[in-house]
Amino acid sequence: MTLAPDEQAAIIRTERGLTIAGTRITLYDVMDYVTAQYPSKFIRAMLDLTDEQVSAALAYIEAHRTEVEAEYQLVLKEAEELRQYYEEQNRERIARIAAKPPKPGTEAIRAKLQARRAKLESQS
Repeated sequence: MTLAPDEQAAIIRTERGLTIAGTRITLYDVMDYVTAQYPSKFIRAMLDLTDEQVSAALAYIEAHRTEVEAEYQLVLKEAEELRQYYEEQNRERIARIAAKPPKPGTEAIRAKLQARRAKLESQS
C-alpha cells in the first residue's frame, strides 16, 4: 500500500516514538486498540482523533506492519519492566494502603472492583 504524501506527514517520529502529528498519541496507543480488534470509530472516540488521523495511523500501521509491531513489542516490554520496578519500589506503601479499611460508603464499589479483579486474575 502506498501512502499519499499527506498521510506520510501525518505520522512523525518524536522522542516518544511514532506519533500522530499534532497530538501526543503514539501509534503504540493505537496498536493497543488494533490488537484488541476495536473498530476505527471506537479508536477515534477513545483517543479523541479525527477520521483522517485514525485513517492515517491505520494506513501507516498496515504499510509498515513489521516495523511498527517490532517497536510496539519493545514499548510493551519497557512498560512491563517499569511497572515491575515501581511495584517493587512501592511494595510497602501498596501493602499499607491495601490494609486500610474502606472509606464509609465505598463498600459496594470496592466489593465490585475486587470481584472484577479476581475474575481478571483467574483468566490469566
